[in-house]
Amino acid sequence: MISHVLPTYNRAPIAFEKGEGAWAIATDGSRYLDLGSGIAVNVLGHANPDLVAALTEQAGRIWHVSNLYQIPQQERLADLLVEHTFADTAFITNSGTEAAELAIKMVRKYWHDHGQDRIEILTFEGAFHGRSTGAIAASGAEKMVKGFGPLMPGFRTLPWGDLDALRSAISDRTAAVMLEPVQGEGGIRPLPDADLRDIRVLCDQYGALLVLDEVQCGMGRTGRLFAHEYAGISPDIMMVAKGIGGGFPLGAVLATEKAAAGMVAGTHGSTYGGNPLACAVGARVMEIVANDAFLAEVNRKAALFRQRLEGLVAAHPDVFEAVRGQGLMLGLKCKDAPTDVVKAGYAQHLLTVPAADNTLRLLPPLNITDDEIAEAVSRLDRAAASLA
Repeated sequence: MISHVLPTYNRAPIAFEKGEGAWAIATDGSRYLDLGSGIAVNVLGHANPDLVAALTEQAGRIWHVSNLYQIPQQERLADLLVEHTFADTAFITNSGTEAAELAIKMVRKYWHDHGQDRIEILTFEGAFHGRSTGAIAASGAEKMVKGFGPLMPGFRTLPWGDLDALRSAISDRTAAVMLEPVQGEGGIRPLPDADLRDIRVLCDQYGALLVLDEVQCGMGRTGRLFAHEYAGISPDIMMVAKGIGGGFPLGAVLATEKAAAGMVAGTHGSTYGGNPLACAVGARVMEIVANDAFLAEVNRKAALFRQRLEGLVAAHPDVFEAVRGQGLMLGLKCKDAPTDVVKAGYAQHLLTVPAADNTLRLLPPLNITDDEIAEAVSRLDRAAASLA
């Protein structure tokens, strides 16, 4: 008999009823140190007082009006996103998947309006852009697309990090190149800054749009507001979600005026996207995270965490191979699939997230404390020891 909740997840037998900062509290009262943050969502931890205040204040005013009317909270969030990024405009969504769909539509509409038959979008192996039919077509991975055909045409998947393959594939018929500066689901794989700069040059050379997916690696996760900033380049279109809402469902597509020119009235919409509740929270997240002092602390903590993780790898060479990632988007490359390490972490009341390429994702709240980092490594050490 099928579960009342559609059984598309293999869920751990733990349920949480409360959270405090970097800690999630289960229904039996057990406290778990959360290094998953709801998969890079809770950038300011659980029940952050600033976000609770922003949400409750807005909840006492108005919840939803639809995009038939002006929404001051949406305009405030869009202003902050434009102020702190390359973008000239923003469309507010409910999720990263919705952001991916709009980014794809924006690319297609751009070339349609230019009278050119350019529809092919080049993507990379290991990518994760969401679970809609368009987003899974962009990923091209068998585990994502099997059984869901026919797929949306117009995508071509290249080997991750293979610039020679990109140089061979890109042409004056390429509509866009779409990629994550740091792959999350793909195994915490950062693209070197030099490669990202070369991709920007190639896009400019052939007139293709550059679309970045910073759903997981954005919002301060890597120590900059957005990961592409390290390379000193700007995209034409960027997808944002996860951390932007600090736990409230929220996403956005950011774009230059040129790239967004085709998206006029009637070309896209969303019933819930940009509603006052979500945007009130998102604006407060932006005010906190898009701050040089806050991001400097993220980098300081990241250096501390990485140093201790390197020691952990050295202490357990039978379990771990290496540390990878950037900022507080870190991964432990495991000798085998990370499932056993995740389960061993549960026994130590520690939450982590598995990824591809035998990688264990460590995505703590960006405001995790030094003491909590030390405790996290201690619990990882005990989990690894139990597997030896």
